[in-house]
Amino acid sequence: MLSPDALPRFQAALGAAGLDGWLLYDFRGINPIAGAMLGLEGMLSRRIFVWIPRAGAPTAVTHAIEPRPWATWPKEWGHVVYSAWRDLEGALAPLVRGKRIAMEYSPGDAVPVLDRVPGGVLDLVRQAGATVLSSGDLVTQFYALWDAAQLASHCRAAEGIAAIARDAMALAARSAATSPLTEYALQRWIRDRFARAGLETDHGPNVSVGPNAADPHYEPVEGGPRTLPIAPGVVLLIDLWAREPHGIYADQTWVATLGTPDARTIEVWNAVRDARDAAIGVLRERVRARLPVRGAELDDAARGVIVARGFGAHFPHRTGHSIDSRDLHGSGPNIDDLETRDDRALIPGVGFSIEPGIYLAGSFGMRSEVNAFVGDGEVTITPTEYQQDLTVL
Repeated sequence: MLSPDALPRFQAALGAAGLDGWLLYDFRGINPIAGAMLGLEGMLSRRIFVWIPRAGAPTAVTHAIEPRPWATWPKEWGHVVYSAWRDLEGALAPLVRGKRIAMEYSPGDAVPVLDRVPGGVLDLVRQAGATVLSSGDLVTQFYALWDAAQLASHCRAAEGIAAIARDAMALAARSAATSPLTEYALQRWIRDRFARAGLETDHGPNVSVGPNAADPHYEPVEGGPRTLPIAPGVVLLIDLWAREPHGIYADQTWVATLGTPDARTIEVWNAVRDARDAAIGVLRERVRARLPVRGAELDDAARGVIVARGFGAHFPHRTGHSIDSRDLHGSGPNIDDLETRDDRALIPGVGFSIEPGIYLAGSFGMRSEVNAFVGDGEVTITPTEYQQDLTVL
């Protein structure tokens, strides 16, 4: 969060990037990155800009009708209050004219989680004489990173949900022969276990069997026409995510078969597991050697395995998503060279999922998901014991 103590770090990063400043913009919460960076509270219904220069004091440009959120804005920093649009534009122009500035903008919408500033605002800033560049690397450094306490919280959540996933599969197996649970019933059971463990989640989890598991974003609905029983002979997929209150999410996927799998099922599992491990291998090798590594390279490594096994057409999503210090699907670097062009480096402090999958429409799907955290010369993979063999129940 921007503060007098943190300002030197911001300005050092701007200097290293060859930028004159970072212009934060928000309007009614459309840029959550700006909102979190500023830590404002209270009603904010009008446009705001905050200019963070490479040297000197920041300046806020805010509306006269909403002074309360700015009560804690440092008095030694600049603060321009406007009512009319002419005043807003007149205050903004001298701050950015002739400067190379960063905003939450992604050229060509290459990385949608970074593309938070409307085109009209970009027009306004450019007309004021600024050259606008993406703030993507700054977002990684100042918005997405975990600290040591957050990593510890994530690790606790990861071990907790791994245990719940294993118990859920065992429960499904015990019930299958006589009174099979539905996908929805097992989902509710998992949510109850989250609550008992002091974990929270925003929705889900995804419990799916057979053809429903071939839909990566399937979630069961009570009494829904697609909801299936977890019966002998099916592939069971459990994708679950949770966190401690105010902690970092853990996000995992586990798969099993209820009964002995056939050769095709084993082939698919082996391809998914090996793709996951290929991505982990590249990550560990680069981080240990202190060499640069980008999420796209991990995506390429995982996808290369699945393509080589003949399942490339059945892996339609990125290999992983950012898990930042605020969101499950975060604004840090993604593990992606398919859906987006995210070329940001995986620097120490970032966390993300690694989750290749294969989905055979009308038959079944499989995914193996773990989480990774980049440390100083080392990588933490969670949970500690992640799935290696296809679980047979």
